[in-house]
Amino acid sequence: MTSTDEKTPQASGLIRVLTDRNAGLYLTGVVVSGFGSSAMWLTAGIWAKSLTGSNTLAALTVFAMWAPTLVGPLLGTVADRVRRRPLLVRINIAMAALLMALLAVDSAGRIWILFTVLVVYGVNGVVQDAAEAALVAKAVDRDLLADFNGLRMTANEGMKLVAPLVGAGLYTRFGGSAVAVLDAVTFLLAAGIFALIRVREARPVPGGRWAADTAEGARTVWRSPVLRPLVLAGGATMLCAGLNGAALYAVVDERLGHSAAYVGVLYTAQGVGSVAAGLLSGPLLRRLPGHRFAALGIAVFALSVCGRVLPYDAVALACSAGIGFGLPCVLVAAMTGVQRSVPDAVLGRTASTASTLLFVPNAVGLGLGAGLVGVVGLGVLLPAVGVAAALTALTLRGAHPAPGRD
Repeated sequence: MTSTDEKTPQASGLIRVLTDRNAGLYLTGVVVSGFGSSAMWLTAGIWAKSLTGSNTLAALTVFAMWAPTLVGPLLGTVADRVRRRPLLVRINIAMAALLMALLAVDSAGRIWILFTVLVVYGVNGVVQDAAEAALVAKAVDRDLLADFNGLRMTANEGMKLVAPLVGAGLYTRFGGSAVAVLDAVTFLLAAGIFALIRVREARPVPGGRWAADTAEGARTVWRSPVLRPLVLAGGATMLCAGLNGAALYAVVDERLGHSAAYVGVLYTAQGVGSVAAGLLSGPLLRRLPGHRFAALGIAVFALSVCGRVLPYDAVALACSAGIGFGLPCVLVAAMTGVQRSVPDAVLGRTASTASTLLFVPNAVGLGLGAGLVGVVGLGVLLPAVGVAAALTALTLRGAHPAPGRD
């Protein structure tokens, strides 16, 4: 009987998350808001291109939404100065109202409205991610956090597979305003869902100087024997991911001999890998320490990047799925580590700092890779990136966080 009882929590982790009221509500909110955001992410670039004819402005729509991540630690401090649930409700309602401004974007002369909304959209995303990470740590059982974060990853990646197609279809048939209205509705629905979450939040500790409070998040990451190796390894891996991503079109053209449209097929395979990683994260994190689970994912990523030099479609699809599986492992491990080990009073800014350190290197890698792919070639770049990722995995696997904290 003891053996059966011990196995039951491991076998039913995903079911326990889905039947937990708070976790289920939150995941519903992720699906709803993620659908609208993914649709807008693609549509914004198409909209800018259609109105202006400029490829540069189309590309800058993504940068406008991403740029606030650069000041993530500063924005994340907001989530530690107020109660998180009311904050999430209010900022989702505010974004729904702001998106209505996009109904006025009907010419190149009003493209500035689109970019203004996208920058605010990015700011909202950073604050919301920080508040959500802190709220989840309070509202969801600690033992379910790994399963929860895995399912959250699955929900996000699932929306990325479906929502852009819906957004592109809506734009083609009805124009950008229809996508803006859809996104606004998803924000309102998410606000209502967050309002239903039951959680007791203590009164926030009055903040001191903004710069000092922001720096506390970085100090928390650096001083933690659990978080420091995870976040540093994660940042190095995302740098490698950026270098790899910049080479994707060259892989499709030079190695596989397909048109650029084939990139969509590889992205779909990568999304399937990410969905699988999300579903398996909880069970694996119950059997492996967080740093070893992350190292396993990085190793799968490293092997998959090296495999992209081979000129076979089947190998390319398998490698894309492997990359999609490997990258979420370090991200889920890092966020779960933050939620389990960081005090509630500084959790928002610490989560935001960790996210910045994880994701900014990806953008740097994309920029570096765009220049390197034409200079050193795929035969050198991809194996070098794979070896660098493999060394990162070995280093992380050898890390020894404090017992009972990982």
